Amino acid sequence: MASPFSEATKSAGQLPPPMPEATARSDELARHVREEIANAGGSIDFARFMELALYAPGLGYYRGGMQKFGAQGDFVTAPELSPLFARCIAKQCQQVFRHLSNGDIVEVGAGSGVLAVTLLRELDAQQALPENYYILETSADLQQRQSDLIAQEIPDLLDRVHWLQTLPEDGIRGLVLANELLDAMPVHRFSVNEQGIQQLHVAWDDKDFVWHEKPANKTLHERVDPLDLAPGYTSEVNFHAEAWIKTMADCLKVGVMLVFDYGFPRAEFYHPQRRAGTLMCHYRHRNHPDPLLLIGLQDITAHIDFTAIAEAGVTNDLSLLGYTSQAAFLLSMGITEFASAADHTDRKQHIEIVQQVNKLTSPAEMGELYKVIALGREVDLTLDGFTLQDRRGRL
Repeated sequence: MASPFSEATKSAGQLPPPMPEATARSDELARHVREEIANAGGSIDFARFMELALYAPGLGYYRGGMQKFGAQGDFVTAPELSPLFARCIAKQCQQVFRHLSNGDIVEVGAGSGVLAVTLLRELDAQQALPENYYILETSADLQQRQSDLIAQEIPDLLDRVHWLQTLPEDGIRGLVLANELLDAMPVHRFSVNEQGIQQLHVAWDDKDFVWHEKPANKTLHERVDPLDLAPGYTSEVNFHAEAWIKTMADCLKVGVMLVFDYGFPRAEFYHPQRRAGTLMCHYRHRNHPDPLLLIGLQDITAHIDFTAIAEAGVTNDLSLLGYTSQAAFLLSMGITEFASAADHTDRKQHIEIVQQVNKLTSPAEMGELYKVIALGREVDLTLDGFTLQDRRGRL
């Protein structure tokens, strides 16, 4: 039975056509996905479709070599928007390192490498460099871009940076950073109808990828059923993000994990007014809700249920050290002071900095939608980033 999501394609509007090379790569990925659908008996669950669309070797969005970040890509993240973002994180790193008598930084999914560059530059200026800066990056293309940028911008610090394919065998002592990582992990999508909770699958109708509904599996049903959602409700569950927290918890021996992403506590995530879910696609700085288009050429994301992240951390013996909005975190770490210290005689630069601060902290921009959660082990410390406002009680 096809589910009622054809309107998503209509709402996508007119998207810019991809270049021929990109179209060919997308077509090849589509053939690969169709084969998997056929081998699975006619459909695959959406989490598997999203995984292939984003991470299929050599073809998926994050494995296909396209420009993704910045003005020439599909979206802009906070580190690309302003160096003030990294400077605030650097200040939080310094507090943790003072408490631990130094340590390492592990950045998981470093994107363009801009956060690593700015963070290391600031820590170097403050004489507070980590012993090692590890980047866990599974995309060979992104790893090369990161390496090139670091070699160009901070060549004297390149020997302190190490790329990993897997987590350190000896564990982590220090700080783990993840910025806009969890939102790109494959999600299970579901809908509720008169027959109960349905798991959304993807099929092929000889022309397009289409939605199909099947009764939810036991794990998904057990998660969604207590939410008591009305028929017509559609949303997502990110089991991959929760599994990632467990993996990181197993590796974190002593230190703090800082996760930045957009999302809500569970009560807001599954609010009755959010009945269409949070799934969104990003293509050439245009946003639309249809993940079945442009396979391999667009980013597919979903907001984060931060209650689930907190529960996963606590279940795996981590302490919940803080939860707040991005705006409150950055203001706590002195973003306005950093901005005020800039050269105000350069009017153009001053205007740009004011605009950057507004974009990062305004409730109408990134300030409220984006959140920060801190989890830790063997750290008895009130983190400075959560002194202005700590929302752990809302989780």
